[in-house]
Amino acid sequence: QVQLVESGGGSMQTGGSLRLSCAASGITFTMNAMGWYRQAPGKQRELVAVITSEGRAIYSDSVKGRFTISKDNAKNTLYLQMDNLYREDTAVYYCNAPRGSLRTTTNFVGSWGQGTQVTVSS
Repeated sequence: QVQLVESGGGSMQTGGSLRLSCAASGITFTMNAMGWYRQAPGKQRELVAVITSEGRAIYSDSVKGRFTISKDNAKNTLYLQMDNLYREDTAVYYCNAPRGSLRTTTNFVGSWGQGTQVTVSS
């Protein structure tokens, strides 16, 4: 059974930085893509960034150039370095392993965890 535990969220002012972590079990990073997703109040969950099993990163246009996704295969941990935060980045952030099309899939390997809240204020 896949278990995903997100951490590292918090409150930050615009322009600040945060680093999120996702500890995963029951899934092999070298065989699966992993991604970060977020859901803002009143909005649907959306893709933030995905990293393939080979380490290729894909970003949404809204975070490209500001966020960096990475992973440690040995630790089965996924990271999201978030720099130059905007108020619009305020959301609950989740990790999961996408199936199928990395940008558009609604099919994921694991169940959604509790996520980690990121709040950005000016």
